[in-house]
Amino acid sequence: MRTGLSKTLALFLPGIFLLGFNIGTGSVTAMAKAGATYGMSLLWTIVASCLATYFMINVYGRFTLVTGETALQAFRRHIHPLVGIFFIVALTAGVSGSVMGVMGIVAEISSEWSKTVVDGGIGPVWFAAFFVALVYFIFWNGNTQFFERSLAVIVAIMAACFVLNFFILMPPPIDILKGLVPSLPKVPLNQGKGPFLVIASMVGTTVFSGLFIIRTTLVKEAGWTIADITKQRNDAIVAVAMMFVISGSIMAAAAGTLYVEGLGLERASQMIGLLEPLAGSFATAIFAMGIVAAGVSSQFPNVLMLPWLLCDYSGSERKMTLPRYRVMVLIISLLGLVVPIFEARPIFVMIISQAFNAVILPVTVACIFYLGNRRDIMGEHRNTTTSNVVLTAILLFSLVTSSMGIRGVWQIIAS
Repeated sequence: MRTGLSKTLALFLPGIFLLGFNIGTGSVTAMAKAGATYGMSLLWTIVASCLATYFMINVYGRFTLVTGETALQAFRRHIHPLVGIFFIVALTAGVSGSVMGVMGIVAEISSEWSKTVVDGGIGPVWFAAFFVALVYFIFWNGNTQFFERSLAVIVAIMAACFVLNFFILMPPPIDILKGLVPSLPKVPLNQGKGPFLVIASMVGTTVFSGLFIIRTTLVKEAGWTIADITKQRNDAIVAVAMMFVISGSIMAAAAGTLYVEGLGLERASQMIGLLEPLAGSFATAIFAMGIVAAGVSSQFPNVLMLPWLLCDYSGSERKMTLPRYRVMVLIISLLGLVVPIFEARPIFVMIISQAFNAVILPVTVACIFYLGNRRDIMGEHRNTTTSNVVLTAILLFSLVTSSMGIRGVWQIIAS
């Protein structure tokens, strides 16, 4: 039975890994801020983002199933080496901002939570140092399979926490149904609550370019071929379905409490301080546990992003024990101390980081559109007309959200 369970788990590990990568404190922040500020009115954005993510996972995964090439290898060989370098630089920049925001939020949440146990609480810097050391210790002693199995456990804890919170704090079902209808909330922009940056950050954290790039590496390492296309599709369905459930649960928890009270959300610690009198200590503790699990689960692939991309681009073995990779991961990990030490606003850092990721998305879509239509590469498995129509729609959607992200950042700078 244990062998059968291991085989079943191994079947879905690539999807679970992507889920841990995708649902981090960036998602928690974006979805919670959207729920606290606009209720369930932006639920349609999660639906659209998850559908786009599912399609992009399949398109990129199918490319690797057919060609045996990862995304960066294909960009380098069939488009131009500079395209691959662009993704390495852009994704590393985005991930670096995410690492700072992730540890900032996890540390702030943990510090606020500790006040219920210790008088005055424990400083955020100590929590940040603990989690940075924990992730780096596991990286130092582990391997890829160990990372994946560790993430499976953490993701299970995270999912259970947020889904349980949904049933405790959920808003009226009619509000959830109304949120499925696309619309923009009518909120004065001079209040600093314009929806554009929030929508861009929601899209950026869900339809994340790094997700699709790393997906091709995982598919290749799993040894899947075009004969495994059903397996790859089922894996993607599980991952995206859980993305929607968890993201929607986070939004609903904030909508059913903070939005109803008109409290909004500016700092991560507010999630604890504001939720407790509204939802009780049990629901607040569950929500805090979910955030910490989300932060730790996303931190693993975040700190590994740069060395993995470099290995992928060069076609070399992912041997993370090499000194140069250990130094890279250490430097990126230490970025997690920036927000607590300099007392920056982690929620602002995270939203800017996720909006930046949305700007990378159009290039990601354009690249697979070009590669997927190359007969000399894909042969009979070239993109169908339907696939090209959907890719075009996603490209247009990504351009709109990118402009929203740029506009939202400009509003913050100008204000």
